[in-house]
Amino acid sequence: MPATSTNQLGTYLKDRRGKLDPAAFGFSLTRRRTPGLRREEVAQRANVSPTWYTWLEQGRGGAPSAEVLDRIAGALMLTGVEREHLFLLALGRPPEVHYQAGEGISPRLQGVLDALPFSPAFVKTCTWDVVAWNHAASAVFDYGSLVPGQLNILRRIFLNPETRAAQLDWESVARFVVAAFRADAVRAGAAKNIEALVDELCRQSPEFEAMWRDNDVRAHGEGLKSLKHPLAGLIAMEYSSFAVDGRPDLSMVVYNPATPADYERVRALVASLSQTAR
Repeated sequence: MPATSTNQLGTYLKDRRGKLDPAAFGFSLTRRRTPGLRREEVAQRANVSPTWYTWLEQGRGGAPSAEVLDRIAGALMLTGVEREHLFLLALGRPPEVHYQAGEGISPRLQGVLDALPFSPAFVKTCTWDVVAWNHAASAVFDYGSLVPGQLNILRRIFLNPETRAAQLDWESVARFVVAAFRADAVRAGAAKNIEALVDELCRQSPEFEAMWRDNDVRAHGEGLKSLKHPLAGLIAMEYSSFAVDGRPDLSMVVYNPATPADYERVRALVASLSQTAR
């Protein structure tokens, strides 16, 4: 079929089944004119009608349901990104997200953080637990001295007096954090996973409870953050948030000093921390 075919879904399904080994699924290898699984074998594995599946590949009939697409994705042993591509071709939207917390980050991603010597950067989960950071983030945000339970950004903002005192406009920062946290959790399919943290914060912080009940949502995106550091004084930094490809549970936030003077303040903090470590 030509690469310019308008039946992109059928082309993709045919290509995926053509790359599977029938023997691996217990199907006979005799009397096969083409490689891969036959249409009726895919239909059998997906528990759908062979006639209906044939029509689907041929671009006939209506759009399949998400449930049926999930079964077809399983029948074709699609990876996460392949399953997403299947949904985009068939329904014009990605599949519903099912949150799965990963284990840490890759050495390559840590290498990206470490390659930014004077730009505080960290990786956080969609529940806003900081799971990795660079030396500059340790110097500016004091991550290196914290234990795991203290590495949640919401706990620091609402329950840590030092973090609260470091904000120029605490209420504005807190409202932004709550709204962006809510959006992140729902986007990643983690609404159920944050319930314990939300309950804990509602019990310990009436201010969090009030802000949470407002149901505001915000994108983390990019912006300007000003921080009152206990040693360096006022530091202004421009921040940007990035998704981590292949890890919907993670995002990376990078802070760049806003002016040469801010750069010198961050550089001095990093040098001081390095000296202390030695």
